[in-house]
Amino acid sequence: MSKIDIDKEFIERFEAGLNARHPDKSALPATVLGYGEMSTVLAIQDKRAEHLAFKRMPMFHSRREVEDYEEILYESLGVLRTKIGVQVAPTGTTWLEDKNNGLITIYIAQPKLAADSICNSLIAHLPAHEVKALVRRVLAETHKVFDYNAKHRGETEIGFDAQISNWAVADYRPGMPCVDGEFNLLYIDISSPLMRTDGKERLDSELFLRSAPSFLRWLIRLLFVQDVINRYYDQRKVTIDLLANFYKEQRADLIPAMIDVVNEFYADALTDEKFAMIHLKEVKSYYREDAMIWRIYLAARKIDRFLHRLFGKRYPYMLPDKIKR
Repeated sequence: MSKIDIDKEFIERFEAGLNARHPDKSALPATVLGYGEMSTVLAIQDKRAEHLAFKRMPMFHSRREVEDYEEILYESLGVLRTKIGVQVAPTGTTWLEDKNNGLITIYIAQPKLAADSICNSLIAHLPAHEVKALVRRVLAETHKVFDYNAKHRGETEIGFDAQISNWAVADYRPGMPCVDGEFNLLYIDISSPLMRTDGKERLDSELFLRSAPSFLRWLIRLLFVQDVINRYYDQRKVTIDLLANFYKEQRADLIPAMIDVVNEFYADALTDEKFAMIHLKEVKSYYREDAMIWRIYLAARKIDRFLHRLFGKRYPYMLPDKIKR
């Protein structure tokens, strides 16, 4: 099963009673499983949804935007699954329109996985040799994407975010080894479906700005948006981002060994071209810059939330109190 059916009436009830600041105090209580730049991942505490995780994205301004987004989402998932061979979690969507402000919120549903099966949780306790095996599998799956892009340059290309928290070992159980590489690796982060057709980006870049504070949008648009989008079409930058993510996941001790894994993998995989080896210094530099940007960005969003409330406006997004880095 690759597509999930969602009970829209149930989601309408949830959204109507949602306490965005304290989701556990909503009419239908929910637990936050994770925060993204554009979405929040929720588990709704109700038997009708206990098997699902929902990504809530409240930034669409028209039905046309929603329809375009869903078209790109399902088309890119089809490319990943059938043409590239990446196993992607089953996915479904539904959307709700707020009659008061015209905003449309999309809910994306996927199967709710055990917390310890998500790879950023796994690396917290797996021994180093098993983390190496896990990273090798992630690199192999990621390489499929960029190999496809290279063969279809200027036709169809997929932007890909390979960081460790975007993967899960779907059949993981405590004590299961990852060394043999036979585990069921699942890609779960599909809410920013970057895809280029005939060299043109299909996803409207303005969607990335909707969650940004209004007083910063012009600056982000000018300095960051295109650079961030381009990053996900660059295999080396995607790999550096994967490595830098180990800092955020509190496993900086593993990074030197993972850099060796990466360099060895690409030395073998990229036989027709010279691979520029990745060094610890550039991973550290990348992470410092990235962490600083997102700390400033989160602080600005909290100011924006305060201003919304000061002027009696509903702030539609859900923000973490603090992100551990």
